[in-house]
Amino acid sequence: MAASAKRRRGWRKRLGALARFTGALVIVGGLYSAFAPSLYAQEAEDNAIDSEVVKGQELYDTSCISCHGDNGEGVEGRGPSLIGIGSGAVEFQVNTGRMPMAAQGAQAPSGEPVFTEEEAEWLGAYIEYLGGGAEVPDDLEILVEDADTAEGGDLYRVNCSSCHGFAGGGGALSSGAHAPDLIGVSDEELYQAMLTGPQNMPVFADNELTPEQKADIIAYVQYIVNDDKDPGGVFDLGRFGPSTEGLAIFLVGISALLLATLWIAGKS
Repeated sequence: MAASAKRRRGWRKRLGALARFTGALVIVGGLYSAFAPSLYAQEAEDNAIDSEVVKGQELYDTSCISCHGDNGEGVEGRGPSLIGIGSGAVEFQVNTGRMPMAAQGAQAPSGEPVFTEEEAEWLGAYIEYLGGGAEVPDDLEILVEDADTAEGGDLYRVNCSSCHGFAGGGGALSSGAHAPDLIGVSDEELYQAMLTGPQNMPVFADNELTPEQKADIIAYVQYIVNDDKDPGGVFDLGRFGPSTEGLAIFLVGISALLLATLWIAGKS
């Protein structure tokens, strides 16, 4: 009986040890499964970024290197350095068809894009990899939704209206350049333009206009270029604003008065 009891106690000890060992394995496995996916996701994300950089370099070496040089350092008389301009500027220039530039001129005109939006992202990733730079915020849509349109109007009139017009209709500049109209331009493209400063346009870095202020300007631009909110009225005369209508009415009115005066003088 004593031997039998000892054997039972021995089995109970072994089973208890096995249960504790199994429980420890379950706990360790649970902790590993909780933290391992994030590690794998980070690794996959890093690999995806590296893949974009490699693809971007391949496109750069075949389409951009002759003007912008090895490693984006620029070529004198052909193209500027791309170090530090960031992915936002690259995607703007490529997606609007301004780059690759067909020929040197007073202004790089917008046109049909040579690369797809995905390829533009690859090029932007490569330039970002070379020298960093400004990017479009991931929460740009939220920033624009929460923007202060009135504040954006003040900022637009101070920083943008002298070139793009009070109603976003664009206008001629010096040396054959021109400021394009802002009708139909997306929020992202407007933000990218402020980052890249194409042609005569100044670059508005975050220390000059914060992301929130840029979003305010975008909200105001989208407000004034909306077809239902044309500031030019019924006869907008090229969307230059209500002053052009007043000038037209003044000229027509003065001309009518002069004709009436001459007619009355002739009759008398």
